[in-house]
Amino acid sequence: MKISTIELDRSDLRVLDALQRDASLSAAELADRCDLTTTTAWRRLQRLEKAGAIKARVAVLERRAVGLHVLVFTQIKLLATGREALAQFEQAVRHFPEVLDCYSLLGDRDFLLRIVVPSIDAYEAFFLDHLSRIPGIQSVNSSIALSTIKETTALPLPKGS
Repeated sequence: MKISTIELDRSDLRVLDALQRDASLSAAELADRCDLTTTTAWRRLQRLEKAGAIKARVAVLERRAVGLHVLVFTQIKLLATGREALAQFEQAVRHFPEVLDCYSLLGDRDFLLRIVVPSIDAYEAFFLDHLSRIPGIQSVNSSIALSTIKETTALPLPKGS
């Protein structure tokens, strides 16, 4: 999927930075934080959404508060890496809500998955019942996160000109 870069000025960057820190801001609150009028802030927001700079405005949940206590990073190596094998794995993994992220990699592994589950027993069941049953997997290497040192959804935006 090709994403094109859009031209952003200093005000656009301030709007994006404010929203990525708090997507619940009203147009008036956004305008106040970005030194804009409410109308200008709202128009910029609409333009940035239409241009694709804003993918979604969501609530970021605390996974442990909703019972998802185990975070697993899983590296997958496939038997074959042709287009068909890659597509088959990608299609299969999209159906698992436990998989938050799936990245295609260069190097000795083909995919990196970020998975959340309630417990280690739940991960074992997920692995045995779902992940290990995807055709074409050569190896699976899983690491369980002990603690979170840094976690953010905020992108390091340029300061603007």
